[in-house]
Amino acid sequence: MANTMEYAKVFQSELDRQIVEGSTSGWMEENASQVIYNGGNEIKIPKVSLKGLADYDRDDGYTGGAVTYSYETMTMSMDRGRRFRIDALDVDETSFALAAANVASEFQRTQVIPEIDSYRYSKLARAAGITKFSYAPAKATVLSTLIEQITAVREVIGGEGELVVCMARSVYDMLMLSSEVTHSIDNGTFSQGSLDLNIKTICGVAIIPVPSARMKSKYVFDSTNGYSIANGATQINWIICPKDAPIAISKTDNVKIITPEQNQFADAWDIDYRKYHDMFIPDNKKVAIALCSAGASLD
Repeated sequence: MANTMEYAKVFQSELDRQIVEGSTSGWMEENASQVIYNGGNEIKIPKVSLKGLADYDRDDGYTGGAVTYSYETMTMSMDRGRRFRIDALDVDETSFALAAANVASEFQRTQVIPEIDSYRYSKLARAAGITKFSYAPAKATVLSTLIEQITAVREVIGGEGELVVCMARSVYDMLMLSSEVTHSIDNGTFSQGSLDLNIKTICGVAIIPVPSARMKSKYVFDSTNGYSIANGATQINWIICPKDAPIAISKTDNVKIITPEQNQFADAWDIDYRKYHDMFIPDNKKVAIALCSAGASLD
């Protein structure tokens, strides 16, 4: 009998990698490199507190200032899961690993990644400190409106740091067709996990096209069957933020594989899949996040 624990470890690692590389918001997980995760739904995020400059005294020298480096324990609010059952007559022990990997990968691609993207963008939008509501994108104004908000963000951060524009696909296509962009859009690369993506840039800022259905203000995350767009949800045109602002975490936790011999309920393989995920935005970063939406508000 194959070692199902080894299967589980491989699946867990590969499924986490697929989220980072396959989602349009995977770049947000780069900011979680210092996060401590020991399993379950809790993480520890580092917090650094420093004092500002003080006068130098010719007699007493430097004014002391303590550095506070601590960890804040946060709870991931999204605790999601699903059980998959593969009949023993459909696969044997030799082909189980391939079948299970295909099922889990397809499930993440079609169900999990869209849900995680949608959750992150809706939460990021609500954290925005710079907002523009009731804007209906048009070819004649979309570029100037976008640059106006990029400038507003750079005014807040002092012009330093890498910015990212996450844009609804319908607006992105309009931007690419706009007569305004002839000399403004460049080609560039954008790092996401182990991938270097070819993207479009404007004013040196990466533009990431996102399926429009994942750029809504509100979603319903059903307790039994996936998620859906909430009634009255607003279409988000784009979100602009410093690349280091959102701290996103997604963890495939404790993949369980039950063999047909162990299964008391069916002559089948059972795969228990559990995913914890969330996104956190430090309060001091929210003022540098810009939102443009089609609705009058996000409510």
